[in-house]
Amino acid sequence: MRILLSIFGAIVVLLVVVSVAVFVSARLSLDSEYRHTRETEKLPLLAPGVAAGEVRIAAGGMEFRARVAGLSGEGPAVVLLHGFPETSIMWQPLIEALAVKGYRVVAFDQRGYSPGARPEGVDAYALDGLVADVFAVADAAGFERFHLVGHDWGSIVGWNVAADGRDRVLSYVSLSIPHPGAISAANAGSGTPGYIKFFRMGGVAESILSAGGLFLMKNALYSDMPEDQLAEYLAVFSEPGALEAAFNWYRSVQLETQLQAGKVVQPVLYVFGNRDMPVFVRPEVRALHTRFATGPFEEVELDAGHWLIQAHPTTVVDAVLRHLAAQP
Repeated sequence: MRILLSIFGAIVVLLVVVSVAVFVSARLSLDSEYRHTRETEKLPLLAPGVAAGEVRIAAGGMEFRARVAGLSGEGPAVVLLHGFPETSIMWQPLIEALAVKGYRVVAFDQRGYSPGARPEGVDAYALDGLVADVFAVADAAGFERFHLVGHDWGSIVGWNVAADGRDRVLSYVSLSIPHPGAISAANAGSGTPGYIKFFRMGGVAESILSAGGLFLMKNALYSDMPEDQLAEYLAVFSEPGALEAAFNWYRSVQLETQLQAGKVVQPVLYVFGNRDMPVFVRPEVRALHTRFATGPFEEVELDAGHWLIQAHPTTVVDAVLRHLAAQP
């Protein structure tokens, strides 16, 4: 018994030492000078005459960092919503292609990702606020009606925006994530995925992913990302509070019960990778999809995982352009 107690005590001490080391490493990895915030503050505010480039958009009482293109034209408007843990830079290939085709484009860093739109507290990241941000940014850009494209969490927000804004959203493209209703119906009773349980561990998830100069983010989550995207993501999430804000998207809702977007009647293009997580792409989920997306519906399957536009930029861009060109 004494030996067992000694072993147990040694394990406890080891766990405490490791926990402290991870916490200290995470703190030392943070950019206390807020360099990304300082650079963002130098960007011009979106105003008449600003047609393209990186800007700040004042909307909903906050400022969103954004990439815009084609705003001097009169073509159809498109709003792009990034996912976790990314920013608007993920859309760069699509932004450029849309601008060439004459579209007016806004891709903004969403709540928590923009330094000027990072409120404190989990409740500030409830889904209704994220949806309201999209309409507020569209209003600020002068987009009365617009096409919408989303990936990952941006897709979840996008499904809700499309359902709530039938008079404003012309069509919807979702990358990776099917309609939340199909996910919930097909996975009822299967429990919360392990990675989401981890992301909901306040303080723990942030420390583990920040430790070692964001080692796990660089070598796991971002292992296949282009260099320019990697640099921006590390700059964003090195700032104190940024990673916590991103995780608050997961912490603010019960995914099993509160992601029930309404039916989407607009034309929908759903692009998915057949090697993505089964909770999203298994046949049982996809079979239920058109129960919730009741308008014209097209599905494109790629031999890919979750990061679709990074793995197949040309294919994804071409699919989105075809979808948009087909709309009246």
